[in-house]
Amino acid sequence: METSRLEAFSDGVIAILITLTVFNVKAPATADIHGIAESIPAILVFALSFLYLAIYWNNHHHMFQATRGVNGSVLWANMHLLFWLSLLPFVTTWMFESAFSMWPVAVYGTVLLMAAMAYWVLQTCIVRSDGCDSLLRQAIGRDWKGRGSLVVYVIAVLLSFWSVWAAIAIYVGVALVWLIPDQRIEKAVLGTSQDSNSEACVDQEEA
Repeated sequence: METSRLEAFSDGVIAILITLTVFNVKAPATADIHGIAESIPAILVFALSFLYLAIYWNNHHHMFQATRGVNGSVLWANMHLLFWLSLLPFVTTWMFESAFSMWPVAVYGTVLLMAAMAYWVLQTCIVRSDGCDSLLRQAIGRDWKGRGSLVVYVIAVLLSFWSVWAAIAIYVGVALVWLIPDQRIEKAVLGTSQDSNSEACVDQEEA
C-alpha cells in the first residue's frame, strides 16, 4: 500500500496537536510589560512542546521518504506514535499549571519517552515491511542516536524526582539534538535519486 494516506492523516493530527498546544497559552492578565513577563514561563514550556511536535513531524516526513509502502503493522505502529504525541498538550498544561511540580515533570518526560519508543517501533515495522534491502535500514544503521535518546529520557524521568529543572534541561537538550532532520535519511534518499537519474541517462544514451 502507498504511504500517501498515512502521511496525510499524520500531518493533520500533528497540526491539530500544535494548534491545541498554542491555544493553551493564555493572554496576559494585564496590558503592560509585567503581564508579558508573567507569561514568559508559559510561552517557553509550550514552545518546548511545539518544538517536539515539529521535530516529530520533520523526522516522520523524512522517514516516509525512505519507505516503499505500508502494511497493517506499520499503520498501527503509526497510530501508536500519534497516541503518545496526542498527550503532549495535556501534560504540557499540567506541568505548567502545577508550577513545574515533580510528578507532572516526570509524567511529561514519560510521555516523551513513550513517544520516542513508539517512533522506534514504527521505524522497525517499516524496515521489516520493506525487507532486507530497506532504504530506511541502510540510512539509520544501528540508530545509536535513537537508542541513546531513550536512555537519556529514562535518566531525565528518574532525575525529575531529585531536580525538576535538571530534568527539564535534559528534555531541552534532547530536542536540540533532534532539531535538524535526520541527514542520514536525506543522504540515502538523495543517493537513490541520483542513481536512478544516472540509470535513466544511460538508458537514454543507449537508445
